Amino acid sequence: MNVYIVEVAKRLAARGVEVDIFTRATCRAMPPVVELAPGVLVRNVVAGPFEELDKTELPRHLCGFTSGILRAEAVHEPGHYDLLHTHYWLSGQAGWAAKQRWGVPLVHSMHTMAKVKNAALADGDKPEPAERVLGEEQVVASSDQLVANTAEEARQLVDLYDADPSRVATVSPGVDLSMFHPESSLARSTGLLPHRTGPARRRLGLPRDAYVLLFVGRIQPLKAPDVLLRAVARMLADDPSLRRRLVVAVVGGPSGSGRCRPEGLQNLAADLGISDVMRFEPPSPQAELADWYRAADVTVVPSHSESFGLVAVESQACGTPVVASRVGGLRTAVADGESGLLISGHDPAGYAAVLRRLHAEPGLHARLARGAVRHAHTFGWDATVDNLLDVYTGAVDIRTSPIPAARSAAQVTA
Repeated sequence: MNVYIVEVAKRLAARGVEVDIFTRATCRAMPPVVELAPGVLVRNVVAGPFEELDKTELPRHLCGFTSGILRAEAVHEPGHYDLLHTHYWLSGQAGWAAKQRWGVPLVHSMHTMAKVKNAALADGDKPEPAERVLGEEQVVASSDQLVANTAEEARQLVDLYDADPSRVATVSPGVDLSMFHPESSLARSTGLLPHRTGPARRRLGLPRDAYVLLFVGRIQPLKAPDVLLRAVARMLADDPSLRRRLVVAVVGGPSGSGRCRPEGLQNLAADLGISDVMRFEPPSPQAELADWYRAADVTVVPSHSESFGLVAVESQACGTPVVASRVGGLRTAVADGESGLLISGHDPAGYAAVLRRLHAEPGLHARLARGAVRHAHTFGWDATVDNLLDVYTGAVDIRTSPIPAARSAAQVTA
């Protein structure tokens, strides 16, 4: 979600739409206002303690966050903002109040939905609380336009939240193709991908001849990294010789209910007897993350639920095919059989079989890698912004011109 907001904001500003991003201050040293890019201001709203909070603690600070947003607008002349675009249900609640005060349209992106997540809970995971379900229903009812990442998400908004289909627009997120691309310029221009023995592996300290599996994302039951680890254990049981070449990299930190057991994945690796093939890495900046994608042979996305699956698109843009669960937005993010392979269910044996097949059939892997680059190029941030501007224009009911360059939009994220 943070990547989405930043990339969209910068490109909106480049089109002449000034953007203010409201977010909760998590450090006392943060200045109240920071210029992210020309035409983009980040407003750090003081609401609650100056620290990162678990999402379950955020609702109690919603009033303070909303008050901070309203105070920031109050120093301007009436009509300073033309439109609100809120992200996630908590920000939608704040936007609902701001919409009433400012008299502007409210556009909302869910990013994830409680009812969808609760219908696909991982073993041992906690359901989303009733207050979130009710809050999402209120935001859906009060929004002038809803932005869904995929046609599947649009259908869920209509079927599960009784959204008016005429107020739901499908706008796919994008990928920064200048950041995420195959390693060599020759590969980018010809689509012929070299064997993964280049600079990315050297920078990351990975063996040239390793078979590298990659997981990127939040470490929590919803993302199902345990499925990958159990699949790896199955692979090694079936073919012990693979242990000499296999490297499994997990890039990310605990989140959500995963914070209750921050060492849970490492403990699972030890219990499964695969610690020697594992590399656990903290969340990485985008440039380093792109190296991980380029260095990997396969990126594995076994999530129980995904509204889109940006990791899958980023990986494919780097020429690395994806093995993912056949759920939610992953059915859009991955072209099954062309840029990667989708698996129904979360049986580790099924993942192990597919990952061993990709290792045993280099021709199949090479075909999917070429298709991955082609498929990823259908997702660009410029196209995302084009479609969002159409949504914004419809929301403010401007009949003959886009949003005036001198006016602005507010992006709100809790």
